[in-house]
Amino acid sequence: MSRRLVNITLDNLDDLPHRCRRCVFWELDPVSGDRAVGAGDPDLEKEAWISSTLLEWGSCGKIVYVDDVPAGFVLYAPPLYVPRSVAFPTSPVSADAVLLMTGHIVPEFAGGGLGRMLVQGVAKDLTRRAVKAIEAFGDLKGEEGGCMVPADYLLSVGFKTVRPHHRYPRLRLELKSALSWREDVEVALERLLGSMTPEGALRPV
Repeated sequence: MSRRLVNITLDNLDDLPHRCRRCVFWELDPVSGDRAVGAGDPDLEKEAWISSTLLEWGSCGKIVYVDDVPAGFVLYAPPLYVPRSVAFPTSPVSADAVLLMTGHIVPEFAGGGLGRMLVQGVAKDLTRRAVKAIEAFGDLKGEEGGCMVPADYLLSVGFKTVRPHHRYPRLRLELKSALSWREDVEVALERLLGSMTPEGALRPV
């Protein structure tokens, strides 16, 4: 089973789940979002947002493919590019952080570590761009089909609460800790695999 992580572009935007492809919850302010949905063209607004963000800031999302089937995605951008980011009781996002807007794993691929793989891919990308941290507005109810990442999931991949709230806490992942976590896991795996190697296989015949 091959796994591949790629940047979201206008060429692969249609590989997002249909509901997410047409969703502009984060990309527009609430009034503009309602207007776009009412006019029947939220997918065009989504495309315009991706296009302008790519041109002005750079990569703003990733898709993970399993055997060439799109299995999940994540979107992220500086809060300046995300109008909805000011609408939360735990706003604003810290000045040194990029906002993890939303993410989704296709149900049949859930539980396979793809979400963690996406977060690590974002962390690696942003570290190269000298960003210090990722922040996100978690959803403590974690409603199915919502546009927000469940707070429990964010906590499970290393985010820490920086602004508590009964429904929408703001969480933060320091990128140095995200990368060291990955290195720790890789070292642990090497040790595990090494310990499973029969001693006889290491001896010269």
